[in-house]
Amino acid sequence: MHKLKNYINDNFYILFLSMFIPLFAIATVVFMIKLATYTAVIQLNILDMTKLFLFVLPEILFYTLPITFFTAATLTLFRLSTDNEMVVLFSLGIHPKFILKILLKPAITLSLLLAFNFLVLIPHAKTLSSNFISYKKSEAKFNLSASEFGHSFGSWLLYIGADNQDETYSDVILFNKNIEEEIIISANRAEIINNAGILRLKLIDGEGYSYSKEKFSQISFDTMFINDTMTTDLSVYKTPLEYWLSDERKDKKKHKMITNTLLSIFPILSLYLVASIGIAHVRHQKARLYLYLFIDIVIYYGTTLWLQKALGYYTIPAVSLTWLIVTYAIYKKTILARF
Repeated sequence: MHKLKNYINDNFYILFLSMFIPLFAIATVVFMIKLATYTAVIQLNILDMTKLFLFVLPEILFYTLPITFFTAATLTLFRLSTDNEMVVLFSLGIHPKFILKILLKPAITLSLLLAFNFLVLIPHAKTLSSNFISYKKSEAKFNLSASEFGHSFGSWLLYIGADNQDETYSDVILFNKNIEEEIIISANRAEIINNAGILRLKLIDGEGYSYSKEKFSQISFDTMFINDTMTTDLSVYKTPLEYWLSDERKDKKKHKMITNTLLSIFPILSLYLVASIGIAHVRHQKARLYLYLFIDIVIYYGTTLWLQKALGYYTIPAVSLTWLIVTYAIYKKTILARF
C-alpha cells in the first residue's frame, strides 16, 4: 500500500507541476499587462515593476493553485485508467475510497495554504501595493523643472530658476498669499525629500519675507523645510483581523471573503468529482475529460458569484453542502456502483 501511495503521489506531483507552470505563466502575463497600465500615470523602472509583481504574487498563486490541483488530480486518475492500472488496482481489491484518501492529504494542505494566503498574505500585499502606487503618484506630482511658469506646490506658488544634475534646483522662489499675510521665500538651492510618504521641500541658503498690515518680517536661513505640503494617502492596518473587520470597502471585502473561502476549500470539495471524472473505463466510455473539467469549474465559480447577493455569508455553507451532496451522488452512481 505504501508503494502504491507513493506511485500515485509521484504521478500527481509531476502533473501538478506541469499544469501549474503554464497556468502561472499565463496569469503572470495578464497581471503584468495590468501593471503596465500604471506607467500611463507614474514612472516605473524594472525594480518598481518587480516590486509590484511580488505584491500581486499571492493573488496569482491563489487563483491558479485550486484549478491546478483539480485538473492535475483528475488527469492523474485518468492516466492510470487509460493505462489500465486502475482496473488492476480494483481487481486486487483496492477500494476507490483508498484513492481518495491519498489525494485528501495534499487537498487539505493546499486548502490550508490558500486560506492563509487570502486571509493574511493578500491583505498585506494589497496594502503594500496600494501604498506603493500612492507613493509613486505623489512623487509624480513633484515632477518639477525649470520654466518660465510657476508650479503649484500645495498652497505655495513655486518658481525654479534652473535644474541641477544632482536632482536639486537652483534659484528657487516660493510665494504664499492668504487673508492675513503674504510670504515670499527665496533660496539658492532646493531639493525634494520623500520621508515615509511625507513630501517636503528642503531649501538651502536663502531668505524669507512676510508682510501683513501690522508688520514686515525678514529672516535668513541656512536650511529650511516646508513640511506636510503634500502627504501620500497611505493605508495602515495592524493585523489581518483588523483589515477584514474594518468598514473601509466593506462590501468588496464581504464579496472577497465569501468567494475566497469557497475557492480555498475547493480542492477538498472536488475530490468526489475528481474520482468521478478521472476514473474511467476507456473501452466503454468516451472521454470528454477537458470539457467536464471546464464545465465543473465554471459551475462552481458561477454558483459562488451568483448566490452571494441573495444569501450573503450563507453562500459558503449552501454551496459547500450542495456541491458535496451532488458530487457524492455522481461518485456513487459512476464509481461505487461499478467498482
